Amino acid sequence: METRAGDPGAFAHFDLTRVPSPAFVVDAAKVRANLAVLRHIGDQSGARVLAALKAFSMWSLGSTVTDYLDGVCASGLYEARLGREEYGGEVATYCAGYKEADLPEIARLSDHLIFNSPGQIARFRPLLDELRAQSERFDIGLRINPMHSEGEVAKYDPAAPCSRLGFPVTQLLPEHMAGVDGIHMHSLCEQDFPPLQRTWQAVQPMLRPFFGQLKWINFGGGHHVTRADYQTDDLISFLKQVRAATNCDVMIEPGEAVALDAGILVGEVLDLFDNGMPIGITDISATCHMPDVIEAPYRPAMLGERPDGMPTRLGGPSCLAGDVIGDYRLPGDAHIGQRFAFLDQAHYSMVKTNTFNGVPLPSIWLWDSETDDLKLIREFGYQDFKTRLS
Repeated sequence: METRAGDPGAFAHFDLTRVPSPAFVVDAAKVRANLAVLRHIGDQSGARVLAALKAFSMWSLGSTVTDYLDGVCASGLYEARLGREEYGGEVATYCAGYKEADLPEIARLSDHLIFNSPGQIARFRPLLDELRAQSERFDIGLRINPMHSEGEVAKYDPAAPCSRLGFPVTQLLPEHMAGVDGIHMHSLCEQDFPPLQRTWQAVQPMLRPFFGQLKWINFGGGHHVTRADYQTDDLISFLKQVRAATNCDVMIEPGEAVALDAGILVGEVLDLFDNGMPIGITDISATCHMPDVIEAPYRPAMLGERPDGMPTRLGGPSCLAGDVIGDYRLPGDAHIGQRFAFLDQAHYSMVKTNTFNGVPLPSIWLWDSETDDLKLIREFGYQDFKTRLS
């Protein structure tokens, strides 16, 4: 999987020795610039724009997100609680499978409660009715699978054959829509506008019978709208057309787009040796700090990588044989103690970090490239590792 980002932006001039290693550094100015693009789309189209916490939940920037967007979308109880506590605006919560014990609190926290199947809505209907009788106010949504695949990588395609995500729209009957206020669909991953347009063209005929009933349509995430080559005007026109044709409110849930090219992960070379090619051991671990490198897989861009010369295979300090980041031509000659940075690491990498093998977590820093203000947001130690265990 090829990364669609990797623009160094202001990080091209950032001194990597200003922070300890390893460390995430997020540029607040770039986040604001991304949010301004999203706000423009919302203002011009009339759509509501929600930030997907699953991709970027750096809640120290919660008030900044609130200044620009209409709220957040959550993937369960903890994210819904974080959204309500640290962000403003509305909270839309979708989970592939809710636990009954969690639903009362999730309903209290959420404006939109989105289910993965009509069966789950029917099963929890008595509880939902009871919660509403207690003056809880929330819409009920249903996630559909559009049964139209635009995904470039099967494991990241929610519309892949036999997907667990969303109820097949081809099976949707009037009785499934009883009491449903909105439809949610999400089948994109780091994509531009045409795949969204094709998906809507495929699914619209099957949803048309319900347009008079629905209050809203949520097009989910995966929209790479803050990428320089995204067709922003086309998206705005499309959202306006959908609103007019359906008489529904319309929402999108960008996640990666909020923090695209807004963060780096700083690391250091710990050791070098040769085993058929130069091998570099770093304090950054693919499995602990950048798991998508293994799961996607993909090759993250490196700040200032040389265009030619002998590459060095970089891997982490863990004992996992597959803890390999990739082959890179480091800036200058590779040497022990050398600092380097991977680009576009604010989204997904931070939310997926783990302490496998006791590998320390990177600290988190907030930098403002407009003012050059740099501050430590969070650092982690042994207790963070120990308290996750028993």
